[in-house]
Amino acid sequence: MARTLSNDLRKRVIEAVNGGMSRRAAAAKYDVGEATAIRWVARYRRTGSWEPDKRGSGAPRSPLDGLRTEILALVEEQADITLGEIVVHLHRAHGVETSKSSVDRFFARHGVTFKKRLRTPASRNGPT
Repeated sequence: MARTLSNDLRKRVIEAVNGGMSRRAAAAKYDVGEATAIRWVARYRRTGSWEPDKRGSGAPRSPLDGLRTEILALVEEQADITLGEIVVHLHRAHGVETSKSSVDRFFARHGVTFKKRLRTPASRNGPT
């Protein structure tokens, strides 16, 4: 995603268009994309503001983020719980439709790691 351009530049493009210049001519004059100038002017006419919209959303990234404490408590209670068991619990307790991969990504997002079992030691009976 492109970076947000300055409000001063947005204001100058919009004022040029309001002063009678075409949106494409204003885009060329201020060295911005034509589609960008068209969107800025449309937004200004719709809202009366040249300020950019907020970036990102305020909504949680996943329904699982709202259940963070419960999921982490499940793992705390039962250290060997599987992803599938967590999925079943969330469906039964909260009606949340999710998948094992979503739960795995939830743990990755929140920096939760699990120590893996050590490998089985090699056999003592080597080749003779």
